[in-house]
Amino acid sequence: MTTPVLPCPCGLPAAYPDCCGRFHSGARQAPTAELLMRSRFSAFAVGDTAYLLRSWHPSTRPARLELDPDQRWERLEILATERGGIFETEGSVEFRAHYREGGHTGSLRENSTFSREDGAWVYVGPLTPVEFD
Repeated sequence: MTTPVLPCPCGLPAAYPDCCGRFHSGARQAPTAELLMRSRFSAFAVGDTAYLLRSWHPSTRPARLELDPDQRWERLEILATERGGIFETEGSVEFRAHYREGGHTGSLRENSTFSREDGAWVYVGPLTPVEFD
């Protein structure tokens, strides 16, 4: 009996192992800021705190990270991207991430900045205050 391959939480039309799973495992690095953002959303969705910390800029990375076990990240919308391509060193991605917590659904909107450090894209932080709906 084969195990069904689940779609990637990031919303791209690919199976998790072929999409963000390859970044989480360390087999590949996200080539763009948007793909790093998508892989970080997927890491929240699957509970991969090690990847989240690895992909966070050292100047803004927390010492530790604990995810809320009652919060489920369900859907990601990319609203805009600026720079962050394969030949660039900085970029930003504006997104809305939808979640469910208990019986409540909500979303957060953030415009995040990313930079390339030692050849790998990392999350630096929000450009504007994070908005919760």
